[in-house]
Amino acid sequence: MFNSALPLIFAFPVPLCAAAQDAVLTPAKVARLKTVTSVAISADGAHLAYTLSVPREPMVDDDGVPWTELHVIDNATNQDRTYVGGKSGVSQVKFSPDGSTLYFLDKRGDDKVTALYGIALDGGEARLALRMDTAVSAYSLSHDGKHAAVIATEAEPAAKKKAGDKGFKQEVYEEDFYVPRVFVIELFGENKDPKALELPGSANQVVWSPVDGRLALALSPTPLVDDEMLNSRVHVADSASGKILARFENPGKLGQIAWSPDGQWIACVSAEDPNDTAAGRIFCAPSAGGPITDLRPKYLGHVERLAWLDAKRLAYVAAEGVWSYVGTVGAPKSGLEPAQLLGPGGAVMTDLVASGDGRQLALLGSTPSQPANAFSLSVGDASPQLRTRANPGLDAVRMALQEVVRFKARDGQELEGILIRPLDEKQGIRYPLILNVHGGPEACQSNGWLTGYSGPGQMAAARGMAVFHINYRGSTGRGVEFAKLSQGDPAGAEFNDLIDGVDYLVGTGLVDSARVGVTGGSYGGYATGWLCTAHSERFAAGVMFVGISDKVSKVGTTDIANEEFMVHSRKRPWDDWAMLLERSPITHAGKCKTPLLIMHGKDDPRVNVGQSRELFRHLKLRSQAPVRLVLYPGEGHGNRKAASRYDYNLRLLQWLEHYLVGPGGEMPPYEIDYSTSLTDQ
Repeated sequence: MFNSALPLIFAFPVPLCAAAQDAVLTPAKVARLKTVTSVAISADGAHLAYTLSVPREPMVDDDGVPWTELHVIDNATNQDRTYVGGKSGVSQVKFSPDGSTLYFLDKRGDDKVTALYGIALDGGEARLALRMDTAVSAYSLSHDGKHAAVIATEAEPAAKKKAGDKGFKQEVYEEDFYVPRVFVIELFGENKDPKALELPGSANQVVWSPVDGRLALALSPTPLVDDEMLNSRVHVADSASGKILARFENPGKLGQIAWSPDGQWIACVSAEDPNDTAAGRIFCAPSAGGPITDLRPKYLGHVERLAWLDAKRLAYVAAEGVWSYVGTVGAPKSGLEPAQLLGPGGAVMTDLVASGDGRQLALLGSTPSQPANAFSLSVGDASPQLRTRANPGLDAVRMALQEVVRFKARDGQELEGILIRPLDEKQGIRYPLILNVHGGPEACQSNGWLTGYSGPGQMAAARGMAVFHINYRGSTGRGVEFAKLSQGDPAGAEFNDLIDGVDYLVGTGLVDSARVGVTGGSYGGYATGWLCTAHSERFAAGVMFVGISDKVSKVGTTDIANEEFMVHSRKRPWDDWAMLLERSPITHAGKCKTPLLIMHGKDDPRVNVGQSRELFRHLKLRSQAPVRLVLYPGEGHGNRKAASRYDYNLRLLQWLEHYLVGPGGEMPPYEIDYSTSLTDQ
């Protein structure tokens, strides 16, 4: 929760290993960082499972997405064992109700598609629990542990496959999709002819009741992204017949669904209304049907995950400004008031699950000096316990001071930002600044780990630059009203907030106003394009990633045109063509004096690659500033593979350092020596 009475700056000095004074964070080190990506806990709280993302080594391993391992911690002995390691892609880990088996999705051995596997807690090899003709995308275990409800798409008809083999591979846009269906299947059975439940829509979530044969489902009219985002609604169905027993009108975007332990209630994370930018409220309703209730109305935070502790009480983790908050709230008619488990400060938590007895929580969190790790918390304790150390080598890396900064925009709106100061900063010297703009804009930057392949963070600080992240108006984490402040005004007050944040830092004496750069992806890429054109005189360099350059053609080429209308623009292009064109970076390309590096995945469905091509061509025709366009084949809305991530990171830092610290002028060479770069200096 944003509290203007708090001190202006929160500083987090990072521990320094005296024996490694010269070790700093580099792209090679970032490329090797491991991350805990999910947590699970057994019903009795005796074991904590987690998945560990292990990146492939650029120029060594075959290129691809990171491997994901499965680990289990015995909470009594603190012994950490690897259950599935090596070249694995484990996801969606769950304990069986009796705690004897761990289930997970993976594509193993000769699998052509992702299947469901189980591995005994007391050891042994993973066993195939079920395999479908198409990939299993989600699953939930029955309360007795004998069956699973799985989501998989319809199989391609034999006739169409035969025609495709003969070269008839045409695509009928937004018509020839295959609907994700729900199948109820016996675990470890033959399941030779699985039958889909006949449900009114496309399934994207399934959760089995903890006491009987009912399923809680998220169903949307079609599997198109726009429909899933805006029109997913909670249903309760019979697992045997598929008959719909209840339907709930969650009022907007839908997040997680969860049953109460006694099966009497269903809770979900939902948007407050159809124009709310993101699912961030806790709603609850009787599972048999009835009114849906907002359990924390007017909450000035953004709920991310929830878990029932008992039949009357839920725990949840939320973003509150740049912090996280873990609390509890009572079910309707319980008489329980909201209570705090973990307040703001410390590790930033983003996920939680609860043991069956509600006494233990497993959490996922990061700090300014460590990417995400697993934590545990005994309900009632004052602080969590760190359970993993995914990157112990970071203890020997010198890192810059990270601070929370508060300032006022030109119209008086109070804003928060996170500043990473230059490493080895000296008093009285002004430094280059990189403004790192988050996407969405329905997102927020928290005061945890902020460095990655597309985020310069501590790498830039080690090279003598400051990095500033601003939660500009329209960001989440401060309630629905704040998140809606940018609606209908693209590139208006929201991006003025960014300039005002830069001016604030210039006013403190830290930043050299002539050496300010900007970078960001998606909506942050839009901000980068806008600031480098419409406000070019303020920025000495920019790196734009999967960004928007033409607000008119963006609507006609994205897969979320309705979502953009409902929760961002609030008007269609034909309602005001002139306004959308005026708020497009291409319109202001002739003003550009800022060297701009543009990068984009060639297969991006969200922001079409044509957005980057348009801006590149307009700048080449109308601007005298250096511009370069780099495209990544096989990548979508953000890079997933090791090689393209590493290449992006090197080019990002090369460009910004060249124009903010180095000589500037002509563009740096476009060739990259990857082998040399992988050697930490």
